[in-house]
Amino acid sequence: MNARPIGEFTIVSTEGTARVGRLETAHGAFSTPAFMPVGTQGTVKGVTPRDLKELGAEIVLSNTYHLHVRPGDELIRDLGGLHKFMGWDGPILTDSGGFQVFSLSKLRKISDEAVVFQSHVDGAQIVFTPEKVIRIQENLGVDIMMVLDECAPHDASRAEVEAAVIRTSKWAKQSLLARARPESLAFGIIQGGMHHDLRERSLAEICALGFDGHAIGGLSVGEPIPLMRELVERFAGELPSEKPRYLMGVGTPQDIVHAVKHGIDMFDCVMPTRSARFGRLFTGSGHINIRNAEHRRSDEPILAGCDCYTCQNFSRAYLSHLIHVNEVLGIQLATLHNLRFYERLMADIRHSITEKTFGTFSAKYLS
Repeated sequence: MNARPIGEFTIVSTEGTARVGRLETAHGAFSTPAFMPVGTQGTVKGVTPRDLKELGAEIVLSNTYHLHVRPGDELIRDLGGLHKFMGWDGPILTDSGGFQVFSLSKLRKISDEAVVFQSHVDGAQIVFTPEKVIRIQENLGVDIMMVLDECAPHDASRAEVEAAVIRTSKWAKQSLLARARPESLAFGIIQGGMHHDLRERSLAEICALGFDGHAIGGLSVGEPIPLMRELVERFAGELPSEKPRYLMGVGTPQDIVHAVKHGIDMFDCVMPTRSARFGRLFTGSGHINIRNAEHRRSDEPILAGCDCYTCQNFSRAYLSHLIHVNEVLGIQLATLHNLRFYERLMADIRHSITEKTFGTFSAKYLS
């Protein structure tokens, strides 16, 4: 049983606007700033839950839309919930399907009442209302539910973005009214595209509703990085300071350090796992492509001093060989390294804030 109430967010340390915190959930607490490995289908590709624990992950992300389509949220409920189903006993956050409103735009129609998808699997009609999205996530039994929102493309017209803001606020209210499991925390999502005044409007409307946490959505959807960072700088600090702040879908290690500097607490991105599948490995000064010829005879690890299983046991030459012959182990070892790199980055960020050295750390990292 939790010693602290579910949903309690404690600020442990600060340096400027960067902060270290701890959020209590029904499946334990996790420290922030936190990076959530992405397990869209109920698994983080290429690694086991045991691996995730050893890598330092405390919370993972899964996806409402995809788990509803396959194998079905009611099946998962009947089998004991998503934690038991996927063998992960720590906190789980689920995206609402709002990103699929963006990414599957050719397979959906949207109105003020619902999003109607044509299933990407078999073409069947799937109707998502705000209430249904809450019910799916409660069937899954997750710790943090994201409410249904509309994520507009970065190049959408102002009229389209304004309509998305209005719809997102309407759906947020409906979502809160539909909640039946208070132990599943609910986060509201700020939209508004690249328009400062629409972001201000969305932020004011969403933050007035009493969510357990707040997210900045609608970024990392194709806009230039300087514009994304400008919006983070402008709006992160306006989110309520007493609740966790989540920047959805971001991103590179540099983007994470930049966002932490401006007060963001939670992150997710497919980059470490997706990059691993293509042989791109993080080193702290960019990345290497293990497919390149220069690595084929190298007995060096991916990153000297890295404590991941891959770097402690295998050479670049071995990984290059595995990737070139399409062995699954190559992807697994690359994924272990990239995820450990991200989780170690978060641990270093938390340590530097606690020790009041984050200013130096971030300046060096961002340079």
